[in-house]
Amino acid sequence: MSHTVEKIGGTSMSRFNELCDDLIVRGRTGDDLYGRIFVVSAFGGITDLLLEHKKTGDPGVYAKFAHASGGPGWQSALEKVEEAMVEAHGRLLTHGADRDTANAFVRERIDGARNCLIDLQRLCSYGHFRLSEHMLHIRELLSGLGEAHSAMVATLCLQRAGVDARLVDLSGWRDQAERSLDERLEHGLDGVDPMSEMPIVTGYAQCAEGLMREFDRGYSEVTFSRLAALTGAREAIIHKEYHLSSADPKTVGQDKVRKLGRTNYDVADQLSNMGMEAIHPDAAKTLRQANVPLRVTNAFEPEDPGTLIDDEPAESPSVEIVTGIDIVALELFEQDMVGVKGYDAKILEVLTRNDVRIVSKVSNANTITHYVDASLRVMRRVEKDLEKIYPSASVSSRPMSMAAAIGRDLNGLAVLQRGLTAIAEAGHSAVGASQGPRNVDVQFILERDHLKPVVAALHAALIEKADESVLKVA
Repeated sequence: MSHTVEKIGGTSMSRFNELCDDLIVRGRTGDDLYGRIFVVSAFGGITDLLLEHKKTGDPGVYAKFAHASGGPGWQSALEKVEEAMVEAHGRLLTHGADRDTANAFVRERIDGARNCLIDLQRLCSYGHFRLSEHMLHIRELLSGLGEAHSAMVATLCLQRAGVDARLVDLSGWRDQAERSLDERLEHGLDGVDPMSEMPIVTGYAQCAEGLMREFDRGYSEVTFSRLAALTGAREAIIHKEYHLSSADPKTVGQDKVRKLGRTNYDVADQLSNMGMEAIHPDAAKTLRQANVPLRVTNAFEPEDPGTLIDDEPAESPSVEIVTGIDIVALELFEQDMVGVKGYDAKILEVLTRNDVRIVSKVSNANTITHYVDASLRVMRRVEKDLEKIYPSASVSSRPMSMAAAIGRDLNGLAVLQRGLTAIAEAGHSAVGASQGPRNVDVQFILERDHLKPVVAALHAALIEKADESVLKVA
């Protein structure tokens, strides 16, 4: 089947009326409209209200229900979700009949979720049942509300525009069957012909594996990638609200960044490690193993082919992107560590137990430092756990940042040396720096408030000057 599987993120979904005209329809008629399967995320901000705010941690329905102890806070939060959903589709649906359909859909799903949570609270008021055993299922139930809503609204918009669109709801709403992810996808697409109609698929898929158990809020890209692999798509496409560029335009300047155009899955993995996901690493693995190339485009520049990500090596060495992330340096110093095995293993156990993601690490004879992506509040718990295990050790956490220069092939570019020079010339200093033998990234450890100017300095030295040299040669 010569079709594509395409994903639209939440921020872009909030402007779906523009996407409908410029990206999806875009002057196409008849059979030219089809051969595309769209996987959609919830409208921007809806999942934050349903679960918790991704950046600030402000509690949504899930977080308030988890700590409600029978209180009414989560019900008020659910009412806010309903209001936000109605407002979101009210901006996109121009016909009264469509708005009525959407309103009824939201009311039915919100009322169903409310009744489910009330019944569960009532059940768990008896000593034989524990609410904690059901929290993951609740998280999945709530997540599915957002994607089901956006997919339904997108379907209505497209049908009103003359497209034969079909809602494919994978959220498992009132479905008694126990299905694996592949079975859920196959069941959802049963009887669907993407060459003659346009499937609009929910980013969340209810399945026996429990997507949120392993991927949490990265589930939509897992659904997207598995669908592309399972259906043998010729290409998987992610539509974002920006191009995959050589740096953050807000940090470096819109006139200085350049679109990548072409890179590989190795670079995509490094970006994920730096918290700048082109795609979830597990989703990338699925596509790579299925030999499905990935394209990342700007949803609002549909004429631009975007950036192709595959397994092809670089034609020549170059730094492709400079990015950065705020980190916490967890340092354990123990004078008697040298020659003793097991220190690092126990540290890893504590970090895993506290759900702390490791970005990088360094060690010497008596010190192990992990650079992690976590809050200082969580790190205080980690410190206490480690102090119990190693009472004679000195354990500390310090907020820092990490800048990284990334490329498919950095051989022969002296990126570490040139990067340190650029940082010094910008009036800053690196606390640490490292480069692995694979030569796909170089990391610079910095004070927390130096990250943005250092990223700009590294971009100027490693990418802008290289581009200028190419222009001079040409």
